[in-house]
Amino acid sequence: MEAIAKLRNYPTGPRKMRMLSDEIRGLNIEKALFLLENHPQHVAVPLSKLLRSAVSNWEQKNNATASEQLMVKTIFVDGGAVLKRMRPAPQGRGYKIRKRSNHVTIIVDTIATK
Repeated sequence: MEAIAKLRNYPTGPRKMRMLSDEIRGLNIEKALFLLENHPQHVAVPLSKLLRSAVSNWEQKNNATASEQLMVKTIFVDGGAVLKRMRPAPQGRGYKIRKRSNHVTIIVDTIATK
């Protein structure tokens, strides 16, 4: 049984979030949490909280606490709403500023044994 956790409208660019989410895709939960806790990027903090939330959702769904057999099955980052602002520029012009946000979805599942 898999469990899902979602983070909506986090105010950072989706490209920055995708760089870190690609590193934890397919990893064991313990390795992924260790990597996120020791990563210098600022997006590692919300990703680790989201991963812990997905593990907690899995434990509630399955009435179990065996999280050592869990792995990050799927993680994907979608673009969210973009706040569009104008910044004053020389000679009466205006430069566009796009403040991006993203949506992250993590799916955790048990490691399939063959």
